[in-house]
Amino acid sequence: MPRTAQQHRKTAETDIQIELNVDGSGLSTIDTGVPFFDHMLTLFTKHGLFDLTVKVVGDVDVDYHHTVEDTGIVLGQCFREALGNKAGIVRYGFFLLPMDETLAEVAMDLSGRPFLSYHAPEKMEAIGGRAGVFSYQLVEEFLRAFSSALMCTLHVEIKRGRDSHHMAEAIFKGLARALDAATRNDPRVVGIPSTKDVL
Repeated sequence: MPRTAQQHRKTAETDIQIELNVDGSGLSTIDTGVPFFDHMLTLFTKHGLFDLTVKVVGDVDVDYHHTVEDTGIVLGQCFREALGNKAGIVRYGFFLLPMDETLAEVAMDLSGRPFLSYHAPEKMEAIGGRAGVFSYQLVEEFLRAFSSALMCTLHVEIKRGRDSHHMAEAIFKGLARALDAATRNDPRVVGIPSTKDVL
């Protein structure tokens, strides 16, 4: 069965449409209205080997918070829908990703229990120039929304790092690789990978 999903969520603040193919090849069409966030979702798709189309109309004239958080919610819902009852998957994923001076650790369990543990330097500089300033704090907001909607346990830690751009990029790439590992089908797994028989 193809592991695909489509979700549309409209609120007073955002209008979001996402199409996802878990078993893709890294193709993406991303338009959130937030240039740096588009960059993060594009590389997330590329390194996770997902196919992803994202169209967002948000209140970016206010700030980027609603757009980033709500996109995390809808993307998490898409993965949850596409994975169904999670029969046959690996379930766990882990990746340690270096990017220049930065080292990001991402570990996840598609457990059905939403939880985020996030450890990274605080009070980091915002990212961006003429294209618009992206607060580094929004990375955590995206991860919290995504993990809650997907109902996964997610641990993210910056082991080393100084540059906001590098840390954000390492996190999104590490998330992609960990999620790719966790969602893979394992022919040795019979049914749902849990002694509870439900995830």
